[in-house]
Amino acid sequence: MRHWWQRLRGGGAPAAPVADGSVHHAQASASLRALLDDRQIPAAVRNSLSAEFARLESMLAKLEREELHIAVFGRVSVGKSALANALLGEAAFAVGVLHGTTREAAQRRWHAVAGSGVHLIDTPGIDELDGEARERLAFEVAEVADLVVFVVDGDLTHNEHAALTTLARTQRPLLLALNKSDRYDEAECAALLARLRERSAGLVQAEDVVAIAAQPAPLKRVRVDAQGREQVQWDERAPAIEALRARLTAIIEREGKTLAALNAGLFAGRVTDAVGARIAQARRELADRVIRQYCIAKAVAVALNPIPVADLLAAGALDAALVMHLGRVYGLPLTRREAGALLAVISAQLVALMSAIWGVHLAAAAFKGLSAGLSTLVTAGAQGALAWYATELVARAAEKYLVAGKSWGELGPKRVVADIVASLDRDSILREARKEILARL
Repeated sequence: MRHWWQRLRGGGAPAAPVADGSVHHAQASASLRALLDDRQIPAAVRNSLSAEFARLESMLAKLEREELHIAVFGRVSVGKSALANALLGEAAFAVGVLHGTTREAAQRRWHAVAGSGVHLIDTPGIDELDGEARERLAFEVAEVADLVVFVVDGDLTHNEHAALTTLARTQRPLLLALNKSDRYDEAECAALLARLRERSAGLVQAEDVVAIAAQPAPLKRVRVDAQGREQVQWDERAPAIEALRARLTAIIEREGKTLAALNAGLFAGRVTDAVGARIAQARRELADRVIRQYCIAKAVAVALNPIPVADLLAAGALDAALVMHLGRVYGLPLTRREAGALLAVISAQLVALMSAIWGVHLAAAAFKGLSAGLSTLVTAGAQGALAWYATELVARAAEKYLVAGKSWGELGPKRVVADIVASLDRDSILREARKEILARL
């Protein structure tokens, strides 16, 4: 995505738009609306992600109002609020000498560019002494901003470079503003800009590293009156932010709508991933309950059935029902023919891997018949436990097949089944099965 941003920017002075931002804007709006209106998202999942869906609604409203949000970001006292005020042309944000004047994120509309849809967001300092909460808030604001101006007042500190790297991972376009440049002479300022471009390479475009003076120090003038007495006068100086204003204006006019659409699309993608993860988790939990129910049913049925081999036939029918049930859990229904074919593949691989276990299983079934069922209590626990274990293996193999979209993937069924056999703790499962079966008997 950052490569896309670099191609969009073209690496030089903005020219004509490379694409119709209105198209991107409409596509992003449609994507957010479809996600918000998706009735297939379970209510429980939607409730668990209520904050994310609320932000989606806010982003959709922002797109519909054609707004673009710019976050001003940086350490405490580097002049973030002063810069925002200078851009706005009014004292909208508090500026003070106290450590960390900005206590929470604040937002104002910037009327000077691109109509009235651009908003500036002033954020708390990222190194605020009392806390993580304000730093986290600053990152959250920057994450939902369409563009971030990172303000520094010298070479990048370790914490600033780390924060800049983190912001770059959010795939936001970044501008790096060297504030308080009036403290340096021309040569010093040029050298410091070169140093900042070097250290932010790969994170910020070179032309987006600019020098500014949001609130220049007053200029001292000494006047001599008619009596020859010296009088000191301090003249306020206007902010020197032309380079940054020019870059922001050019970017906004060229690709403002696309930036807003890109940000909304990225966030919608993260919400979609979160929804998918929650649904997958819910399905896994439901599948675990279903598998346990079938394990109990099959183990008890096999343990209590005194007719030779008939218990194995009953077990096969339960396995087929289990596979079909799992198909419905994962939203990929299986026909009886499909379930039978899948069960045959899994069983063949299990027999190849564990023929000795199935031989014991069959012998135990025959022994129950020869003893007219009198040995049921002797053999039931062991045979039922084996049936439980077999059901667990079948279910987990079928689950892998369904999660992969009715596919065994590149490895094929043999490797998948072998991996499942290796991953399950057989002894633990057999102990649990025997305990459950004996309790029920």
